[in-house]
Amino acid sequence: SYNDILLQILSVHESILCDSPLVTNLPPSSFRSSSQLTSSHGPVFAKVNRREGAGGWSPLISDRYQWLEVDLGRRTQITAVATQGRYGSSDWLTGYLLMFSDTGHNWRQHRQEDSLGAFPGNSNADTVVQYKLKQPVIARYLRLIPLDWNPTGRIGLRLEIYGCRYTSDVAHFDGSSSVIYRLSVRPSWMAMEAISLKFKTLKNSGTLLHAEGQRDHSLTVVLEKGRLLLYHQQGSLQHYSTRETLLVSLGSLLDDQHWHHVKLERLNTHLNLTVDKNTHQVHVPAELSHWDIHQKPILSNRNFHGCLENLLYNDLNLIDLAKRNNHQVSVVGNVTFSCAEPVSVAVTFTDSQSFLQLPALTSWWSGFVSVALQFRTWNKAGLLLTFDLPQEEGTVWLYLSEARLRLQINKAGSGLNDGQWHSVELNSRQDHLSITVDKDEGATAHTSIPLPLTADSQLFFGGCPVQKSSQECRNPFKVFQGCMRLLTLDNQPVDLIKVQQRLLGNYSHLLIDMCGIIDRCSPSHCEHGGRCTQSWSTFHCNCSNSGYRGATCHSSTYEQSCEAYKHKGNTSGHYYIDVDGSGPIRPQLIYCNMTEDRAWMVIQHNNTELTTVHQSAEINQHLTHFDYASEEKQLAAIISQSEHCEQELSYHCRKSRLLNTPEGAPFSWWVGGPGPGQIQTYWGGALPGSRQCACGLQDNCLDSNHYCNCDADYDQWANDSGLLTHKETLPVRSLVLGDIQRPGSEAAYRVGPLRCHGDRNFWNAAFFDKETSYLHFPTFHGELNADISFLFKTPSSSGVFLENLGIKDFIRIELRSSSEVVFSFDVGNGPLEVRVETSVPLNDNRWHSVRAERNVKEASLRVDEFPAATQEAPADGHIHLQLNSQLFIGGTASRQKGFLGCIRSLQLNGVTLDLEERAKITPGVRPGCPGHCSSYGSLCQNQGRCVERASGFFCDCGQSAYTGSFCHKEVSASFKSTTSVIYILKEPYELSRNSSAMPSSIYSDMTLRGENISLSFRTSQSPALLLYVNSFYREYLALLINEHDELELRYKLHSSRDVEVLWSRVTNLADGHLHTVTVRRLADSVSVQVMCNWNLLITNVSSHSGSLVLSVFLCVCSESNELDAELAGLASLGFTGCLSGVRFNSISPLKAALLHPDSPVIVTGPLAQSSCGSSSPANPYAAETTHSLSGTRMDPGQPLVNAMRSDSALIGGVIAVVIFVTVSALAIMARFICSRKETYRNQEVKAAQTEDSHEFPFSSPADCQSAPGENQKEYFI
Repeated sequence: SYNDILLQILSVHESILCDSPLVTNLPPSSFRSSSQLTSSHGPVFAKVNRREGAGGWSPLISDRYQWLEVDLGRRTQITAVATQGRYGSSDWLTGYLLMFSDTGHNWRQHRQEDSLGAFPGNSNADTVVQYKLKQPVIARYLRLIPLDWNPTGRIGLRLEIYGCRYTSDVAHFDGSSSVIYRLSVRPSWMAMEAISLKFKTLKNSGTLLHAEGQRDHSLTVVLEKGRLLLYHQQGSLQHYSTRETLLVSLGSLLDDQHWHHVKLERLNTHLNLTVDKNTHQVHVPAELSHWDIHQKPILSNRNFHGCLENLLYNDLNLIDLAKRNNHQVSVVGNVTFSCAEPVSVAVTFTDSQSFLQLPALTSWWSGFVSVALQFRTWNKAGLLLTFDLPQEEGTVWLYLSEARLRLQINKAGSGLNDGQWHSVELNSRQDHLSITVDKDEGATAHTSIPLPLTADSQLFFGGCPVQKSSQECRNPFKVFQGCMRLLTLDNQPVDLIKVQQRLLGNYSHLLIDMCGIIDRCSPSHCEHGGRCTQSWSTFHCNCSNSGYRGATCHSSTYEQSCEAYKHKGNTSGHYYIDVDGSGPIRPQLIYCNMTEDRAWMVIQHNNTELTTVHQSAEINQHLTHFDYASEEKQLAAIISQSEHCEQELSYHCRKSRLLNTPEGAPFSWWVGGPGPGQIQTYWGGALPGSRQCACGLQDNCLDSNHYCNCDADYDQWANDSGLLTHKETLPVRSLVLGDIQRPGSEAAYRVGPLRCHGDRNFWNAAFFDKETSYLHFPTFHGELNADISFLFKTPSSSGVFLENLGIKDFIRIELRSSSEVVFSFDVGNGPLEVRVETSVPLNDNRWHSVRAERNVKEASLRVDEFPAATQEAPADGHIHLQLNSQLFIGGTASRQKGFLGCIRSLQLNGVTLDLEERAKITPGVRPGCPGHCSSYGSLCQNQGRCVERASGFFCDCGQSAYTGSFCHKEVSASFKSTTSVIYILKEPYELSRNSSAMPSSIYSDMTLRGENISLSFRTSQSPALLLYVNSFYREYLALLINEHDELELRYKLHSSRDVEVLWSRVTNLADGHLHTVTVRRLADSVSVQVMCNWNLLITNVSSHSGSLVLSVFLCVCSESNELDAELAGLASLGFTGCLSGVRFNSISPLKAALLHPDSPVIVTGPLAQSSCGSSSPANPYAAETTHSLSGTRMDPGQPLVNAMRSDSALIGGVIAVVIFVTVSALAIMARFICSRKETYRNQEVKAAQTEDSHEFPFSSPADCQSAPGENQKEYFI
């Protein structure tokens, strides 16, 4: 068979040196200009270093509508342009634009970068300034347009163009023609094939190439609405049963009638498609690893109409073969070997002052009016045409609004801001007016309003003149920014070249004979899937649902690890983790398990349960694969940046051997590690390569002759379990179990989730102790997008954090004062600064975060949570940040303004710099940076203590009644009527013998000047005793709910004195809702706070005696009259409900009973841990109520302090802290310890809940004001 090929390919034959001067020997006819001051100032004299005539070209008027044009005689490769002022004068250019063309029409502006069009000129009349083009330009005509000139002179110019000859082979296709290339011998298989082409199209759609592979697989390169699309088809073209998949879309506005380069390269199954400067790689099926190439358009209306240049297939010039009538090339249809050029002239409306004014035609007196044009734009709104009706009958406006065409209130068309050419026709016939869009009858609007124009009428396109003229022009709409062409009045084309020469109509701020539209979304600067939209002058990125933010969707919204979330105050839960920040790896949803000292990332897979392996004689091996919730790149990054990773691997066996130790091939193995992984023959708890299980490493296997328990092959259940902790072998990807087919064999396995903790990047830090010290790294490459983030702490008020220099460009972040951070940079548009001033000093030796970002749209800077500062990038300026020096951290190359302090977690475009490793070999810099509690200590709640670590900190909850990573999780328990908890303290003589036995606050030989008691409760019972504390000296404190549902605090401060009582005015505390009580005494003042539905009760009591030497005895009561009748009665009633967060000074009895059973705690009756203590956050606006000690009820807001008897003291030696859910514990103690038998007068007691459930769904309505939600939680962000 033959390979049939239609190839439309460009071959550029470049000379090794392409810098010859091209202007010097040109004839006078090669020069044209917009105007000339005199014949001696004509364009023919505009040659560098020549003095003929007036010494150069100068136009008649110096403005931005002037131009100088050079015809090189043929298409030429241009590599550089040089300018010089007019000899012996003060006339020279300081800035200009360059235009290129093949025909002398349809000019194309040359840009240094995607958005920068202006070129720097001269500073005097004699110096030659040369600009080398970054990419050579192929053109015949060059036009130079002055932008700025010497303000004390005129426009003056001499120029030179450098380049070399350009050779090309061109073919023109009329939309029904093609070229077919047949290989006489089928070529052998090639690993690499290449097809390249340059095309210029007259239509915006057409098929360029179709390549067939094996088994009905094929590729098609299609031009569709000015974009190049690569399709993969599967199926038969002959039977029209193809399934088409779009692989990639590249390029935009490719129908601009200029040459565009396309190259298709295949390397095995990888395919690179290049359109002009943009390349995209795709993967193609193996069936397309060799091409049989045809040019057979799939649809007849998709034939290509335009020109191709220099046909290359693997460096074979096929158009040259076609010219020579080679037998391998067939020409179908009308193919010519020259390129027909378009004749239309476009005009560009560039800004808000652009307009085109044309006179009406005399034929319009009859009432027959016809205006037609084509336009293309990105803007949704803009005026296309306006004119006044005679005799002040009104004004006509034809305009775009929301991408729809409107004529006053009539409308037609939609989606007209897509950058494509659209035609508009306005026709008036006596009493009928119509507008037609894109020649579509369905997009036509009609009205009966005629347009009686006269010969004096003026038509304004695009906008109105800024300065008032004799013709009135009003534009209540936005101006038009875009291109127009093919303007016709009564079907007669408007000669826009005459308009340019000021021979017809008037205009301002137009670029005539070119369409200057730019697609700012191709290629898109929006990253991470952000959607790009644009107007004429800018673009916008929609980052919704991408997980990224910023002007270009560059910066991640999420943290990079669970460690980072934890240190922002977050507790356990599912979080999105972006392991590389602004890098290419996508965010992933991961469960973070925040323990007291670790932040674990837990990555699940498809089988984490214990799985039974069923015995089968037909199956010799059991194979299972594990699919993880995270992608491969995400897994690799998590494992790499974590300090520790582990995964449980367990095997439960009965007559099922595992590794067959110590000799023989292993029956089972697993595959783990990065990528596809490697076979591993060790088990959990052992070392890689050891062929052992955990028991073999610990030398305690069931059979000492084997290194695994299961290898003993016993007819009883055994197991080999342990953790895999070597990161280079994680995660477990598959598992093979072999000894499962024998009769009686039974087995089960479990591969747990991958668990990792620690973030090597988050705590990577360096300490700079000298102003002259710094760290240096390779050059930072962030040409279009640069984001820099780090944390710092310093005692100094100034210093440079970071600096990187280029030849002219630079980037720097510095602390300029104690409350100001400055981000400065220069990308070629002059230095710019972004500043953030803070309301608090930053040199407080606490950690502060800095995030700076610079992209093509803007630069931003954020410090901590202060408002970010933003600086927009200049319009049409340089956009590439070009650096070449080393990156300096903590100082500068000049060793001035160095930084003193710590820098941590420094990341540039998502890559963390290893400061610690570099600091180890750098004088004046030390790795690591201690002292985190000053910044993060506030995260430890409820008396939790911040403890420093080399890398971070953790909250020690030993002195708190709470637990959790931040001592934030309440410890709650549900009580029944027979439950009590008693915390026993040491006897005095025991304390004297062992001073470290208990905290110093309860030593028997020290003076206790105060105590701090707090708890939360939830019950529907009253009366009820909540807490009872007593001492050896028959003093006690009792906290209870009385029969009025009020909180009551009873003190017996001396054995010979009466009981003193404090109670709250807040009622209905037995409402089934959670209430918090705090009792504090300091010297002679006692306060009680009751948080009930956001109300706060405070009681203050004064005493002349503020302290008591403790003497502690090991008994609740020592005499029969220890408990008074009321308390004994309460003890007999019991308590049913919930207690949470119980704390007495440094003792947490409930926490000790539930979590530390080795504590000196006595638990009577059932006690179950519960979440019944979940509460709402405290209200900072709680009301205050004050009561007296004597029992007199007071109104809220009236404080009263009563003096206590001088010989009384608050509870001294505390012997037991007794927490009652059922207060019958006191009755038990009274009966069995003191043998006390008293009766308690009968009272009406509310029924208490007696359910066995650990939760307490009390539903009694709350009478307290402003009841909060039951289950509100606090989140620390």
